[in-house]
Formats: sequence, C-alpha cells, structure tokens
Amino acid sequence: MGFKFAIDRGGTFTDVYVEYPDKSQFVYKLLSEDYHYKDAPSEAIRRLLSKFHGKEMTYPIETKDIDWIRMGTTVATNALLERKGEAMAFCVTQGFKDLLHIGNQARPSIFDLSCTCPEVLYSHVVEVEERVVPTQEKCQLYPQHSDRMIVEKKLNTEKLMRDLKYLRDKGIKSIAVALMHSYCFADHELQVAEMAEELGFTNISLSHKVMEMIKIVPRGHTACADAYLTPHIQVYLSGFMKNFKNNLKDVPLLFMRSDGGLTHASTFTGSHAILSGPAGGVVGYAQTSPSHLPLVGFDMGGTSTDVSRYAGKYEHVFETTTAGISIQAPQLDINTVAAGGGSCLAFRAGLFVVGPESAGANPGPTCYNKGGPLTVTDANLVLGRLRPEHFPNIFGPGEDEPLNVDATREKFVTLREEICKYLGKEMSVEEVALGFIDVANETMCRPIRALTQAKGHDTSQHALACFGGAGGQHACSIARSLGMKTVHVHKYSSILSAYGMALADVVHDTQRHCGLKFGVENWSKIDDMMESLKKECREKLGEQGFDKPLLNPFLHLRYEGTDCALMCPASHLTATCQTGGYIKSFEERYLTEFGFTLKNRDVIVDDVRVRGIGKSEIKLNDQVGARSAAEEQTVEVYFRGGAQKAKLVQLKSLSTGASISGPAVLLDKNSTILVEPGSVALVTNSGDITIEVGDAASRTLSTELDPIQLSIFSHRFMSTAEQMGRVLQRTSISVNIKERLDFSCAMFDAGGGLVANAPHIPVHLGAMQEAVKFQLEHRAGDLKDGDVLLSNHPCAGGSHLPDMTVITPVFYPNFTEPVFFVASRGHHADIGGLTPGSMPPMSQTLQEEGAAVYSFKLVEKGVFDEAGVTEILMEPGKYPGNSGTRNLADNISDLKAQVAANHRGVLLIQELMKEYGVEVVQAYMSHIQTTAEMSVRQLMKQVSKKAIARSGRSVLAASDQLDDGSPITLRVELDPECGGALFDFTGTSPQVIGNLNAPRAISLSAIIYCLRCMVGYDIPLNQGCLIPITIKIPKGSVLDPHPGAAVIGGNVLTSQRIVDVIFKAFSTCAASQGCMNNITFGNEEGGYYETVGGGAGAGPHWSGRSGVHTHMTNTRITDPEIIEQRYPVLVDHFSLRAGSGGAGLHPGGDGLVRRLRFRRDLTLCCLTERRSTQPYGMEGGESGAKGRNILERRNGQVINLGAKCAVEVHPGDVFLLETPGGGGWGCPDNQQKQTDNTRDRTRDTPRDDMPAKLRRVEVRGSVAEYTRNQESA
Repeated sequence: MGFKFAIDRGGTFTDVYVEYPDKSQFVYKLLSEDYHYKDAPSEAIRRLLSKFHGKEMTYPIETKDIDWIRMGTTVATNALLERKGEAMAFCVTQGFKDLLHIGNQARPSIFDLSCTCPEVLYSHVVEVEERVVPTQEKCQLYPQHSDRMIVEKKLNTEKLMRDLKYLRDKGIKSIAVALMHSYCFADHELQVAEMAEELGFTNISLSHKVMEMIKIVPRGHTACADAYLTPHIQVYLSGFMKNFKNNLKDVPLLFMRSDGGLTHASTFTGSHAILSGPAGGVVGYAQTSPSHLPLVGFDMGGTSTDVSRYAGKYEHVFETTTAGISIQAPQLDINTVAAGGGSCLAFRAGLFVVGPESAGANPGPTCYNKGGPLTVTDANLVLGRLRPEHFPNIFGPGEDEPLNVDATREKFVTLREEICKYLGKEMSVEEVALGFIDVANETMCRPIRALTQAKGHDTSQHALACFGGAGGQHACSIARSLGMKTVHVHKYSSILSAYGMALADVVHDTQRHCGLKFGVENWSKIDDMMESLKKECREKLGEQGFDKPLLNPFLHLRYEGTDCALMCPASHLTATCQTGGYIKSFEERYLTEFGFTLKNRDVIVDDVRVRGIGKSEIKLNDQVGARSAAEEQTVEVYFRGGAQKAKLVQLKSLSTGASISGPAVLLDKNSTILVEPGSVALVTNSGDITIEVGDAASRTLSTELDPIQLSIFSHRFMSTAEQMGRVLQRTSISVNIKERLDFSCAMFDAGGGLVANAPHIPVHLGAMQEAVKFQLEHRAGDLKDGDVLLSNHPCAGGSHLPDMTVITPVFYPNFTEPVFFVASRGHHADIGGLTPGSMPPMSQTLQEEGAAVYSFKLVEKGVFDEAGVTEILMEPGKYPGNSGTRNLADNISDLKAQVAANHRGVLLIQELMKEYGVEVVQAYMSHIQTTAEMSVRQLMKQVSKKAIARSGRSVLAASDQLDDGSPITLRVELDPECGGALFDFTGTSPQVIGNLNAPRAISLSAIIYCLRCMVGYDIPLNQGCLIPITIKIPKGSVLDPHPGAAVIGGNVLTSQRIVDVIFKAFSTCAASQGCMNNITFGNEEGGYYETVGGGAGAGPHWSGRSGVHTHMTNTRITDPEIIEQRYPVLVDHFSLRAGSGGAGLHPGGDGLVRRLRFRRDLTLCCLTERRSTQPYGMEGGESGAKGRNILERRNGQVINLGAKCAVEVHPGDVFLLETPGGGGWGCPDNQQKQTDNTRDRTRDTPRDDMPAKLRRVEVRGSVAEYTRNQESA
C-alpha cells in the first residue's frame, strides 16, 4: 500500500487530502500561486512525502510509493475567465462567420447600455463552403428523400486547403469545427479534420465529437472552448508530470470532470473541465452526509458561494454558460451566488448591499491589511465570530502579519457614521456588521429556494451540507431562514472538494443525437444506438482497467412541439426501449417538475446517452482517532440583542458523541463553525459535526425604517415574485410561457403601487401597476376573498392583447379591503383575431387583434369560470375575417397556471404578515418604494445640475419620428431642488391608422427602464421610481390612443422609439436600432415568430455592440439547426451587417443580415421600423444605417417589402432581412471613419464606484440560466 493523493487546485488555495501507507490521514493547504515554487500540487506532494519519510524530497519526485493521484483544477476555468487559452480558429459553414458573436442575440444585463458581452474565443474564422439540410415531409423545394440529411453542397476542399494553410502560416495550431447539422451528418467535419491533420494542426476539436447534440450555437461554443482550453490543459499536465520521475508513467493520474466523474489525464479535455474543482465538493458531501433527507450543498468560499442539491442521485444539466460561453456538456448543477467571504459591503440609497463585487485574495478584506474594502469576512471578525489569535501571521504586504482587527473596526466606524447620518439615528459598529451578515445570508437563501422549488421540492425538507472555508460561520442562520432543521459539517469541510475526489468514480459519458419518436417502430433503432454507446463505454473504461463497468442508459425525452427535454434514466441497467420504463420515468419527472403531463402527445427522443462508471471501491479510513482533552475557554460573540459569552472549542479535542450547545465557536486549523444560540452541535462517530438548528428567537419589528430589515424585506419581496414565476413556469403548458418564459410576476401594495417585479422583462416594467390600479378603481367595493381578475385591454393598463394579466387581491382577517395584490402577466400564443399568433402586421382596429378584456372575474369565490372565459376568448370569431382563439386548451391551462402562481404569492405574503404583522409589511413596502424614489431624485438633481451648467436652464427636449412621419416629442422640466421632473409628451402625433399606437402603460415601462439605466446601479424597481416623475401624455395621441385603436405594434415598435427619445433628451447615448424586427411566417398548419437584433447605440464611454437586442426587448433567437429541423425554412445566411453602425469616436454597433429560404408555400409577415428613418448619432456621431426587408423571388424578381407587410411566399423564395445599425457617439476622425465595423467594439466600463482591483462575480448554474432566459423572453 502506498500514498493516495486527492488535490483540489483552486484559484487561491490548493487543498490536499492524503492517505498514508499506514492508513493515517492528513489534510494540507498551501497557496496556489507562490514565488517559492512553480506548481502547488507538485509542491504539496513533495512536502507531504518529505514529512512522512523524515527527509527532504527533491525534484523530480520519486513515485514508487504513490498509489494514485486525483486532481481537480481551475486551470481551465481561469483561462476561460481571463481569456488566456490557446490561440485558435473557428471553422464554420459558409454564411455563419459571426454566429458565435451573435449567439442568441440577448444582452447579458438588460440595464447595461454598453451591452457588454464576453469576447469570442477564436482569433480567426474560416467559412467552410459546404451545406447539408434536413429532410422534411411536405417539402416543396426538394423531392422526398429517404436519408435524414440532404447534401446540398459538397465540401469545397480546394478552398478549405487554402484557408487552412493561411491559418498555419499565421501560427494557429488549434482549430474548432462546427458545421451545420454535424450532430447528424459528420462526414464534412471528419473531412476537415483529415485535411487539418495533414497540415500539422496539433489540436482539432470537432463539434460532433465534443458533444453530439442539436443546436449549432452552443455546440460551436463548446467546440471552441475545447480547442481553446485543451492545449492549455495539456501544457499544464505536461509541466505537472515533469515534476515526477518517469513523468508519472506508472502512477494513475485522474482528473475530476464537471459531471462529477474522474477521467484519465490523457482524456481530460477543456469542455469537461469547467467545474472540475466544485464537482469534487458535491461528490464529497453526497458520499459522506449521514442524513436521510435530501441535501442542499452550501460551499461558501472567499469569492462566491456554490449551492447544489443531492437526493440519492447527482443532478446534471447539459447546457450552461460560463464566462459568456455556452457549454454543451454534462455538468453537475452547481449554482454560483455572488456572495462569499470576500463580498464587498456598501450602503447605497438606504440599503445594506452585499456584493456582487468581491475583494478576492488580493487585496482581500480590510483585515488582510492590503488596502482592501470591507467584506463579509470583516463583519464576522468584528462580531467575534472569527478569532484572529487562531490565524497564522500571513497577512499584510510582506505576508508576515496577523489579521488587522483595528483597520477593520476603523473602516466600520466610518461606514457607521455614514449610515447614522442618513438615518438620523444611532447604530453601533456591531449592529451595522450584523446587519450586513443578515443581508448576506438572505442573498444566499434566494438561489437555494429557487433551486429546490423550481423542481417542485420543499426547501425546508432538506438538510444543509456545509463546506468551504467560510460556510461554517453562516450555516445555522441560513438553515433557520430556510426552515431546515439539520446542518452537516464534514470534518474535512474546508477541503471537501479534494476529499470528494478521493471518493469519486471513474466515468465515461457518451451521447448521440437521435431525433426519433419514441414508438414501437423506432425501438430497434434506438436500442442499436444504445448498444453502440455501451460498447464505446466498455472499451474506454476497459483501457483504464475496469473490466465490468456499470453502464447507465438514459434517453433525453420531450413532448413533440415543446423544447423542454428531460434526461430520463432506465429502470435497470440492461433495459431496452420496451423494458426500460422510460416513458414512466419521463412522466413522473415531468409531473414533479411541472405539475402535469400532456396526454395523447408523442414523445421525441432527442438524444441517447450512456454513462459508464468504473467503481473506485476505495475504502477510506474514516474513524475518529485519539482526542486530546478539551480546554475550557469562553469568548465574547455578538448576536442579535447584544454580546454573549460563547464557548471556544477546538474540534480536535471533541470525542465521539460530544454535544455542544450554542452559542459556541468550533475551531480547526482551516475553518470556523458558529453554533448559534438555541442550536446544538453533535460529534458523529466519524468526527463530523451535525448541528440541530433551534428555532429563531421571536422578535418584534416596528413600522419605523430599519435599513437592515429594509434590505432583507427587499430580498423577501423579490423572492416572492420569483417563486410566483417558478410556479407559473412549472404549471403552464404553452411554449411561450413554459419555455420562452415570456411572463412577469409582481406584488403590489394596497393602492396598486408596484412593490417588486421579477424577473424583469423591460416592456412589462411598471406596466402591470396600471392594470392593478385600474381594477382597484373599477371594482371598488366589489372585491372579495377568493376573487381573481383577468384583464388585457389597453385602456385598463394592458400593453397588447396577447399579454393577459391575472390579478389576485390579498385579504387578511379583520380587513374588509385588500391589503395587497399579486399579479402575473403572460404572453398567450393566440387569443384570436386576424392572423395566427394574434400579431397582425396590418391591423387597424383592436378587435382585429383578438379578445379584449376590461375586467372579468376569472375566479369568483374560489371557482374558476371556464365557461365565461371561453366565451370571451371565442368572441373575436363573431367579426368578419377574424377567428376566436386557435388554441383554447392552452389558454385555459395557462390562465390556471397564472392563478396558481398568484396563489403562491398570496401564501408567501400571508406568511410574511403572520411573521411580522400587516402594518409592518405594509410599512416596508412603502419604505422600499421610498428607496427607489430617492435614487431617482438623486439622478434628476445630477442631470439638472449638468443641464444648468450647459445651457443655463433645467429643461431637456427631444423629438424623433416613426417611419410614417408621426413625431414623438418630449420636453423634460427638471426641479433641481427636490429632484422631480415633468415628462411632457405634448406635440406627439395623434393616434395613427395602423397598429403603432402605444397604450399609456408602455410609456411608463419605457420611462422606468430609462431611469434604471441612467441610475447605473441596482435599485428596487417599483412605483417609487415614478413618484418624482409627473407624466403628461395627450389623450388621443399615439401614446394614449382611444379605445378600439390597434396597438400590437405599439408594444413591440413604438416602445423602442419612446426610449430613443428619452435617451436623446438626456444625452445618454446614441439611438440603438429602434426596432424589434418582428418576423412571422406560416400557414394553416402552424407558424413561427421571431424578433431579430441589430446595432446598439454608442455612448460617451463605449462603442455600440453589434448584433444584439436592445432596450425594450431581449428575446433570444432560435438556433439555426432547430429552425431548419422544425420549420419549412432554411437559414442561408446569418451574420453582422458590416458598416451599418454609425461612425464616431465610439462607433455604433452593426445590424444583422439574415437570409431565409422557404421550402413550402407560406405567408410572410413583417412588422418593423427604422426603414425610412435612421437611428440618430450623438455629439457629432453619425447615424446608423436604415433597415431593409427584401423578397427575392425564385424567378429572380427582387421586391422591397417596406416596413410592414403580409405577403405570400413560395418554395425557393428568399427573404433578406437587414436590420438597422446603432448611432455613433462623438466626431469620428479619419481612422474611425471606416466601413468595416464588424469587430465587437464594446469595452467593459467598470462602475465609477468599483475600484479597479474588484471584480463582479459571475453567477452560473440552472438558477442563473433561468434568470437569463427570463430576462431574454
């Protein structure tokens, strides 16, 4: 028996677990970067071997006594974050050279006007001349074909050879290849690889081999990540192995993959390395926690916190985003929260704010004595929860000083003075510090609630598995807030990721696209694919010494017509399609996650997957050794209510079965565990700690403003709206709501004022409060407990008719009127009218756009009125040329889902009222609105001051026009004293004959959006934003039309022009494309709707982003392979529109070029703007180019379709869409006046109040993906 090393090389520390030949165990930490050694893992092994043998080992390290080495590393993640991978090129089908730059066209942050997006990984692009297209039934462009793919254009090898030689001449050695539909037809990618190998490329990442799944954008990103990171990893591995004799030739060297399995170093690739370190932690707590309950993993480190879930099996996701790159590969569902020990503390606009900026390891917290900011760690230090006397002297510039408590307290004193001055009352330093801890805890609770409840699980019915260096100080409080009763802390919690690698299995995971219906006629084909994958797993694991691996089969299933696929395991390892119980597994999981199943709907097998497992069967000695006698010590620790005497106990002194009642501080050399008052810590047989969490002490809040509670209530209010959204997404049935997430949920005060709206769809911001206020006035005295209202009419606070708003009043005992309201607004796919989809481009009256509802009791006394709402939805069919709703069943199901979402909100608000009292909750709703109000007033004062300095008066004005010449005019009169403003739209065009009329609620949404962008930091988005603003809109104008006016274009087009005019008046930025480019095509069998991005406007410190959605929309575009697979159209071209951005000191972003070729007779509809007016430039910058809609008939005829049209198209016809560019900012010089603006010219502009050394933590995982999806609905 020899040494067994498990190592987690993190960004700051390298953690090591070692089992010695005598079965004893040891844990060790050292800095990952230090000038004393070249490589931390190698140095750790050298030091530990030296310690055991009693003599100094030298390099290269002797390996004869080493059984194995297992590692996880952040090398790949850091290279991706810092863009320090291998120089590489991207080979893609001709016409798609900018595909990965465009991505899904959504901007990462909807309020970031610079649309900052991470750079692509490649430095060169090769357009490969080739094309394959999927076979389709009823296709009129090609004869019927028996193969799944048609080779429309063979690979042009001569051109490709020239292009590849050019890359080699440029020194490129690594390439990624992603060709259209290579998940199903790989021949062309294999040809590219063969030619590249001949030319000497050392790394070739083929997308179909990296991940054989449909969707070229994430598959292309994954291939690029592989090509970018794998050579970087190989360089690191080579350097690591050179530190050992014979390059570790006879020592098994295994690396942890993102999916929680180990793989041999030779097969460790970039695309599977992103979560290498964190995955070890999940395996660690999953394999060691004794609880019979499902577990929530809580890994709190210095920079961020990772949360995950384990309930007897690992939860995987198959597409997630890291550093702006979509990775398509199996990964454990680990969700990163921007709150850790190094998260920065700030007091802003009356709120205690924690993160998302982090001090990291350098400069680190204030107490590190390197000039860092106040952080969560500093707060714990001031409260006595960290004991500086038990830390080594490794801090300060020379890394030889103790923690500097005095510096921390001095900064807290300064911050306390700022807070007390703002509040007009006194708080102690400890009260301030504890307030920040409470806010940090609530920040971490929100994603845990989302992670569990999103999948239909009760958060309180879990145990908290706590690990990471900082987690033990917060675990009791986090568990109590979530209703959990048990916390597990492993004895190696500070190095649990390393320990998990010692326990992990070796894995080979392989997957293949299928695309067949799950039916008897296809079972043999699917079984054959499964057997082929099993054979691959046996071979790959056999090469690593596993003769009989476990082979776990999965099918990736979804209902036909939906995009929500679930990875479903077979009931047993030898399963076939007939015996595997796949449909049962699918339906059970679908029911758990979404609350229903779809009867009589075919199920599609997207992918076939096999996860081969080579069981490590490692038996680790996990018994408690001899303990030294416990030393009796007490220290002073601050809790709510004041300082208390707490036991200070060394963990190494505790014997099995020991019980420690809180308050207590438990210490080992790498971590601190706080046992709060009322809780009890128990030592298990293996030396771990189980904490029985006590109930929180009762407390009484007054209605007076407490900034700490204000921050916590802000999180609770937002959490309520978020949980409503989760219920709506789970229980809805339509693609629009369930998958595109085109909905918003919100809560309102007793007067109908918005309190919290989450997540944020720009065009919904603030608009729902108009609907609630209308119903409150319209139904005065007529609302009863058990009533739920339905409305969508523009004159009742609606935006456009497909957006149906469901409003529930919240009653409470002894109150005769509603004390609060909750509401949900969802986009229904069809509500009748002239055209399928209820978005007719040529509508002139409201009745042509579908069912319109002023006020209807959808639920009365708890009874859902299905007959009544059915009559309303079918009403449009009574009018000539119109139809009633074309999908009544989905409408009814989605409305019931909205009612269920509201009910969840009602229950959560009632819980708050029971906990704090109605008056307190209502008071804090008012306080949170005041916070938003003060932020906007401060902004208006700043703008007024600048306006007076520039022109001598505090008045702003601007005007722009729609393509039909209708002006939108704005005059802003600012009050420099109180920070108020009048937004006066007098002079705006009267109502128009078409559908560009925008209901008043649209203008409110646009104003709130603009205010939030200009404030520049996170503020609560609620009614308070509009309290300082007086809005004057002429009745009967295009911005407040008469009842009966068509409005469908007002929501998706005029809203953009309102934003342009506001930003023009405030000189904020140049105009963005000013359009959503609404494109619809279809026939009587169904249709497809998309919005297409364009150029973003430049600003005083940034260049406009190219090919992105801006302002009031952020809709993702469907992947080209999905479109071609499911709809009768081919995407021939999709790229940036070079030179369409306005020139300037900071150029505007370029628009997009999109060519769609039709395969059947269809109707094409365009609803667009900026076809006759250009997006303006600012401060001497030039205007962006106008857009164009062109139809190229198959016979050669070319037709300009204009801005709005409905036209019949035929097989072979091509629709060419050229979207507008953004305006430039500042006078261009000769060098900047260029036509080729295709590169991404957006630079990251850090916030003014963010020191250069501080960086925002990137959030990731399924919760973050959900939020990103919601914000790009």
